Order: sequence, then structure tokens, then C-alpha cells
Amino acid sequence: MLNYNTRLARLILPEYGRNIQRMVDHCLTIEDRDERTQCAYSIVKSMGNLFPELRAPENEHKLWDHLAIMSDFRLDIDFPCNVIQAADLHTQPSPVNYTQGGVRYRHYGQLTQQFVDKVAAMEDGDERNEAIILLANHMKKQMLAVNTDGVDDAKIFKDLAELSHGAIRLSPNELRLHEFKEMPQQAVGKKKKKKNANSLL
Repeated sequence: MLNYNTRLARLILPEYGRNIQRMVDHCLTIEDRDERTQCAYSIVKSMGNLFPELRAPENEHKLWDHLAIMSDFRLDIDFPCNVIQAADLHTQPSPVNYTQGGVRYRHYGQLTQQFVDKVAAMEDGDERNEAIILLANHMKKQMLAVNTDGVDDAKIFKDLAELSHGAIRLSPNELRLHEFKEMPQQAVGKKKKKKNANSLL
């Protein structure tokens, strides 16, 4: 009866194959420490033949790490380097705390809020007026990303006044924002017209 892989023990590192795993299992049964260590070196050499890039001096420690993992950290030999420990495989990364930064409307994002704060702090003048128009148009584009049915300029001006704490006030009667339109998608390829049989006569 054939032994299918689905009936055999699951490989710890499948990329090395079952033969390498059998060599590791055999190495664990060798009682003499020196002989066991010599066997481990032979296994690592075979592993390096499968992945030549790991035989480089700066990567060779990875082969010994893999050997330790494949032996379930039960291989007692004289390792030539410090190998990974079982506890290192289950370490949890430190949680990353994402701060919302007090953004009132999340679809605008943190960068837009920073943009608003910077523009609101600018001195009155042409530069500030141009920055306000640029900012308002940018906010309208962001709003259209979540509301494809259309956005009223008055809504953008209202949000801008709230985000700037009243420092930036615009009126639809004085300013009209850009009308963003979806660009029509171009056809990937043109279909060839079938020639009429009559035209060939």
C-alpha cells in the first residue's frame, strides 16, 4: 500500500522536503553527541544545496535556525552560531496605536486637517486666498470619492468653516468650485471590422 503525503506527518518546513526532514529525525536518534553534531553538519550542507543563496556567510545562520526548527528545538549539538529559540517564534509585535488626531470628518483625513490649520494661520493676502481655493477644491474632490452622486459647494464651505473653527469662511455666491467629472474610459483595443464579402468582388 502506498503512503500518501496526506497520511504522513506534516512537514515543519515543507520547502526542504520530506527527505531532509527524515534526516533530521534520524539525527535526533543518534546517541553520541559528536556523531550527532557531524550528522547535523551534513544535513545543513544538503540544505544549502537546495538553497545556495543561504550558503553565503551572512546567511548561513538561517540554515542552522531552520535545522533547529525542523528538530522541534530538540537537537542537542554544538551549534556554530546562536540559533533561534522556540520562544522567538511566538513573540507578538508591539501594538501600533493609531491616533485619530481629532479629525471631525474622517473622509477628509489627517493631512487635510493639517492643511486647513496651516492655511487658517496664514496672513491675509493673495497667497492665502489661492491656498483656500486650492484647499476647498481638494476637499470637494475628497467628498466626491465617498459621495459619487454629487457635492454641493455650500456643503464644502460649511465643512471648511467647521474644520478651521470659523477662520475660513466662503460663500457660494462669491466662489464656485471646480466641477470634477469622471473621465470616460478608453477602449483597450479596437475591434477589427469584418470585411464584406461583396467588397472583395
